[in-house]
This record gives sequence, C-alpha cells and structure tokens, in this order.
Amino acid sequence: MKLETTQSGFAVSICGRRVLTHSAAAPCFFVGQGNDGITMHRGHFEIEDRLAERCPLAHAEIDGETIVLAAAKGHPPRLGVTLEGNALVLRALDPSVNRFWLRLVADRDENVWGGGEQFSYFDLRGRRFPLWSSEPGVGRDKTTEITFKADAAGQAGGDYYHTYYPQPTYVSSARYALHVGTFAFSAFDFRDNSFHEIEVWAVPERIELFAAPSFVELVEILSSRFGRQPPLPEWIYNGAIIGLKDGANSFNRLTKIREEGVKVAGLWCEDWVGIRPTAFGARLFWDWQANEMRYPGLRQHIAELNSEGIHFLGYVNPYLCEDGVLFKEAEAADYFVKDASGRIALIDFGEFLCGIVDFTNPDAAAWFSEEIIGARMLDYGLSGWMADFGEYLPVDVRLANGTDARLAHNHWPTLWAEVNAKAVASRGRTGEAVFFMRAGFTGIQKSCPLLWAGDQSVDFSRHDGLVTVICAALSSGLLGNSFHHSDIGGYTSLFGNVRTPELLMRWAEMAAFTPVMRSHEGNRPHDNLQIDGDPAVLSHFARMTAIYVHLAPYLRSLSLEATRRGLPVQRPLFLHHEEDRRTYGVQDCYLYGRDVLVAPVWQASQDERKLYLPAGADWIHVWTGQSFAGGQEISIEAPLGRPAVFYRADTEFETLFVGLRGV
Repeated sequence: MKLETTQSGFAVSICGRRVLTHSAAAPCFFVGQGNDGITMHRGHFEIEDRLAERCPLAHAEIDGETIVLAAAKGHPPRLGVTLEGNALVLRALDPSVNRFWLRLVADRDENVWGGGEQFSYFDLRGRRFPLWSSEPGVGRDKTTEITFKADAAGQAGGDYYHTYYPQPTYVSSARYALHVGTFAFSAFDFRDNSFHEIEVWAVPERIELFAAPSFVELVEILSSRFGRQPPLPEWIYNGAIIGLKDGANSFNRLTKIREEGVKVAGLWCEDWVGIRPTAFGARLFWDWQANEMRYPGLRQHIAELNSEGIHFLGYVNPYLCEDGVLFKEAEAADYFVKDASGRIALIDFGEFLCGIVDFTNPDAAAWFSEEIIGARMLDYGLSGWMADFGEYLPVDVRLANGTDARLAHNHWPTLWAEVNAKAVASRGRTGEAVFFMRAGFTGIQKSCPLLWAGDQSVDFSRHDGLVTVICAALSSGLLGNSFHHSDIGGYTSLFGNVRTPELLMRWAEMAAFTPVMRSHEGNRPHDNLQIDGDPAVLSHFARMTAIYVHLAPYLRSLSLEATRRGLPVQRPLFLHHEEDRRTYGVQDCYLYGRDVLVAPVWQASQDERKLYLPAGADWIHVWTGQSFAGGQEISIEAPLGRPAVFYRADTEFETLFVGLRGV
C-alpha cells in the first residue's frame, strides 16, 4: 500500500490501484456523532440513528506515513490515520466522535461481492447493506403477502439485507478486497457510481486492504487472514445426514429409509433434548442433555448406529431455558448475562424464557464448552450437532468483561463458535466431529467447520427460497468459509405455506452437489411432506444420495484443497473465468470446484434451465454427454432427476463424471 501527496491532497493505492483520493473539495474521511436506537424482538432488530453531526475532514496534514485530519485548517484534529503494511490504522483524536465514514474510489462498471453471507443479492453494487447479525425474517421481501403477514404477526418479515452472518469485508472486481476491523454496527453503501461508502458507528481500529493478480489468489489471501477450516470428516462422504425429530420412532423410520436405498452418513435428531409445543410449531426443550423419555436407551442406539458406520448428531444453542436443570446450575455459578438492574437477562423466544450464557466470562465459556458440549454431548456419543442461534444478544445488557453490548452483539457468533471448537479440540476430534452454524461474523472461519444457510421458507420464492442458499454459499465462500449447506426442503412453514414434492426433489438435486447433504423436517413436521412421506420423493432422494456418494472422490479433493488453499467448494463462475465479465453477475449457478458447473432448477413447474456457460472451456452435459462451447447462453432440458450439470472437457475426473450416467 502506498501513500502519495497530490496537487489537491493525497491518494492511497494498493498494487497500483487507487482506492482513496482526498482533496479539500472532495474529502474521503468523515466523522461525527450520533445516538442509536436499537431494539430487539425475538432476534429481529429495529435500528435507527439520531445523527447529530456528520463532518467532512477537508484538511489533511501528512507526516511520513501518518495523516492528521481536521474539518479545516486551524481547527482541532479529529482523526489520525497511519499506514502500516496493508492497513490503515485509525485513532479518534476527538473523544466525542462515535460515527465514521470513508469513501473509496469506485468504477462505474465495478462489481462488489461479500458482506458476509448474503441471501438476496450476490453482486452488492447498487444497494446499501447494514451489517448486523439478526434473524433474516420470513419471506424477506416487503412486496409479498407472506412477509406482510410475518411483519403483522410478530415483526418477523425481514428484508433483502437481513442476514445471520454479516461481515464488513468486500471483494471488488478490481481485484482488491477491503476489511473493516470492527464489531460495531456498520453499513456498506454501493449505490453511487463514483464511490463506495463505509459507515461505522465507532471509529474502527483498522481498515485492511488486500490485492492480488487473480480472484483465486485474493480468496486464498482472505482465507489465510480469517482462518482456514479443517477438512470434512471422512464419514460425511458416506451419504446424507437424515434429519428426523420423531423421538424413538426416528430409528424405525431411518431403517425404512435405508431399506429404500438411501445412502446414510448420519442421523440428526435435534429433538434429542425433548420437545416443547408452541404456536410456531414443535420447538426443542432448551436444556442441553439427552432426554431419555423421548429417546429411551439413546446411548445404546448411538453405539448400534456407529457399528453400522452411521453417526449420530444433535442440537445445542447458547441459551438455557428458565425451567431446565442447567439453568439452575448456571444461575448458581453466576454465568448469565445481566440486565441493567443486575438480574439475569431473560429473553423471550416465543412462549418460553431463556438466559444467555455470558461468553465474556472465561469460566462460563469453559463451563459450557466442557460440561455441556464436552461431557453431555461428545462424551455421550454425538459426532456432530447444529450449533444454532447466536444473533440474540440485546444491546441493553451487562457483560462480565464490561464490553458495551453494542460492540459485543456482532462478536457473539464468533465467541459461540469458539466455545464449540474448543470442546471438539479438547476431545481430540477436530476434523472428525462436525458442528454447523448459521450465525457468524469476522473470525468465525477459523472455528466453525461448516456453515448452514439457516431457515429458508419451504418454497421457491426469490428472496427466501431454494435459490437464496446459492447466493449464501457464494458470498460467504469468498471470505474463507469453504463449506456450506442448507436444509433440504427448507424450514419455515407459516400461513399455510407447505412443501411440495417438487420442492423437496429439486432441493435434493442441488444438495447432491454441495459439501453436505442434510434433510430437515422443518418447524411444522406434521404439516409438511417429508422425504419418507412419498414413495416417488424417497426414490428420488435415494438416487441423489447415490450421486453424492459417487462424487465422493472429487469432493474429498475439494475438501483437501479448501484446507490447503482456503478455496470454497461452491464457487462463483468468475473465480475460474475472470476474463469473462458475463460471469460476474451470475448468482443462480455455481462451480462445484473448478470442474463442475451446477445450475439448479429453482422455480416451480420448470423442466428446462437457461444458463450461461463461461468462456475459456468446453462443457459436457453430464446426462447426455453433449458438448457445448463456453461463452454462450444455452437452454437445456432439466426434468426431475436430471438437473442441469456440466463438467469441463479437460477435467482429470472425466471418468468419474461420465459414471454419473449410470447412477
């Protein structure tokens, strides 16, 4: 990174690319003051800023690698900026400052990706994205009936920018990336043709810049910066993880599912802790230990499954229900987050109250890691679990280490990931036991081995259905999250919205070409079709698991590549075709590794798929063997059971891919 003085001010460049330009008439730094209003309702946040000042820092004085900025010459300095390596190190010189803005040079035709895990838009250009971990909401589209009803029923509708996993990092088509070193509320604004604006409700410690000659190298750099994940467990390649929450009957259903030819790697019973009926649907009893009434002899069942090569997975989250045994244990040890009056902060999760274990208290974090995850889960026999939630830290609570909850909120998912990772490491099972999370922020990469896309609606909707998990995988994958998957069939069923056989089958087709196949019964299991509820669906699902297992040698190579280089398993088309700008805006197709292109059917009642084949390669249609030149848009038949999948003509895995025709 280079700082240079110009005739009108200064400029900062990285690898020859100017990213900042300053003049008195057009400053790039702004500071100010504001008072936030942040309220939470069941993981949904209303956020507003009562802005008192926004001051352009027009006057700059440069001393070596340090810039001192003020509103005008002779005015008190308000911000100091020092170039250190690839970072701008910032310090507030005015203690009243609690708002910060930075404008970066933008090109009119520039594309921008990242922002954590985004569900609606892969290319962020043209929109503003607040970055605050929260429930994304139902429908996520204010123009739809389902979002309107969700908002009316419980402020739960959401919008295009809501995400469990924001991260203040973006990747530019100019082959540089920027990361803001903060946990404070921030926003990326890409609506202007000439500049990108970053907003932070604090002065960030650092703004890091990275550049590379290619997108692949840039992703490698970012994954090294944020931390690389261990390879997938070897047992994952044996088939799907079957999600059932039917008590002891889950084992009987699994037997029948396997008898129909489904390849099974694991049985996932999130209800292993018991069930609590609510108006939303069947919820779990949040007291993290085996419920022997719902699952008699569970430990023996787990041992029997293990003897057959099938692993058992459960569920946990960082909250404890008020009427559970573990709540009393944590209360006695003073392990909970407190409210403003010093009492336990109880959170309403919908007809039951929970305490938040305070992970800023080292003893509380160690207790949860060792006594709950270690002793009651790993030692009990679990090989994995959904490590759910992490977004529900209110901003009006008191934390043990004194951190302002406004700054701790976005950090909470990363702390939660660390608690899980330490438990796994303590048993020497890193890379063998796997947990999957939906919430995230900067740093989650080095702790969480597998993301999942959270709670999509059980439909084909544009902003909350099947297609959104592709965007989620691509955006998060650029930032070092190599492994991503989703609930096959979606999760959220409300207002009469239920699964169709077509949805389940199309979702399974996509999942066969992702790192992990995992089914979910959803929030209303008895209202929705399950994989074993229709013979045609089950037969189709069995074949998709056979395809997944057939591709295991290829997936294994991608898993090892992810560990060595940090490249995601699911990749945007431009990652290996960066000279073809037509690939830059594609978000409903992806590369599965370098050699396979997957174009899922994500709209209802479609048996044909239009897609663009990247230039620079010839592409072979998996099911027919027909060859297509890259650099063109095509339409291909894609009936159920034959999703639009292609492989590169020059792949070393050709024999494996040709073999798919016989699966």
